[in-house]
Order: sequence, then C-alpha cells, then structure tokens
Amino acid sequence: MAKYTREEIIERTEQLAKMIRDTEEVEFYQRAEKQINQNQKVNDRIAQIKKLQKQAVNLQHYGKIAALKETEAKIDALQKEIDELPIVSEFKESQGIVNDMLQMVTKTISETVETEILSSIEKKKEE
Repeated sequence: MAKYTREEIIERTEQLAKMIRDTEEVEFYQRAEKQINQNQKVNDRIAQIKKLQKQAVNLQHYGKIAALKETEAKIDALQKEIDELPIVSEFKESQGIVNDMLQMVTKTISETVETEILSSIEKKKEE
C-alpha cells in the first residue's frame, strides 16, 4: 500500500483545484461575475442599496420604525430588480452549479477516505 506525504497530498489537491478552475462551469461563472461587475445598472442599484442600508441603520438606531420599514421595502424592491436581470439569474445559476460540483468533490473525498479507513480497519481485524 502506497504511503503519501502531506506535501504530496497538498500537491495533488492543488492539481485538483486547478482542474476545477479550468472547467466550463467555473469559466462561465467567472465570465458572468465579470459581466455583473461591469454592468452599470447593477452597480447603480447596489450603490442605492448600500445608501439605503446606512439609512436603515440610522433609522433603527433612532427608533423610527415606520421609516425603517419603508426603507427596508425600498431595499427589497431594488434587490428584486437586480435579481430579475437575466445576467444576475445566469450568474446565480452558474454559482449553484459550481457549488454543487465543489460539494460533490468534497463528499466524494470524504466518503472515499472513510471507506478506505474502514476497509483498512477490517483488514487489520482479519489478520
């Protein structure tokens, strides 16, 4: 049975990370993220949301509940407007795909390690 050093495992992990980075899914995610960052409408709405969030903090601090609710409704409306943009929905979809892929890799590694450890323990019991 081969023995690996920590350094070899890290090296293989880095290779796996590079392989994942070079998938179509990650490349699409990165392109979508870049397009969002360059989209003026998205940037304007985000700036408006940040401004309103600061107002909301002040309103909450001073106990202005009615004004706070109105400000929060404006924030929600702006967020909904952003979320409904095709570029944003494509980005979120690609983000989900990439997250699923990473979870699958993590689960596979975890299950494989667990299986190998249990198998090793069973073999030692049989000896």
